[in-house]
Amino acid sequence: MNRLTLPLIAAAGLALSACASLAPYGAQVGPGGQGYAEQRIESNRYRVTYTGVGAPGPVADMALLRAAELTTAQGYDWFEVTQSWTDGRPDSAGGFRPSLGVGYGSGRSSSRYGSYSSSGVGVGVGLNFSGPSRTSTTLEVLMGTGPRPDRSYAYDARSVQDSLRR
Repeated sequence: MNRLTLPLIAAAGLALSACASLAPYGAQVGPGGQGYAEQRIESNRYRVTYTGVGAPGPVADMALLRAAELTTAQGYDWFEVTQSWTDGRPDSAGGFRPSLGVGYGSGRSSSRYGSYSSSGVGVGVGLNFSGPSRTSTTLEVLMGTGPRPDRSYAYDARSVQDSLRR
């Protein structure tokens, strides 16, 4: 393998993984598409889903952003995540992942001409070019007005929007 082969393979893997990535933030255009969708459950309770391609973290952030936008649009100040679901693999970002394997073997043999022993070492390189896979996060949120409750999953809607739009 010459000196240019591995860098060329790495560049090809990065190019392939860039083909499927998280689309710009926005509403889901059709079934199976990327983006947000929401469902009203009660007057102050919604189910918000964000579907994307790639790592679960950015997709979850987009679901949180949509919940914050929906909260202020409905005239509320804060929201609390009462339930959440994530659908996707932890490694769903995909990409170029090389692996290396080393093996050693030895043997002893004899024939009518005598006996001998042998040994060998092998090195293998495996390349995984799997691209990003589909992932989604669904949040069930309860909205309220006034001071935000002092609970770990309660968020100030305007602060979330300011933080995640940067």
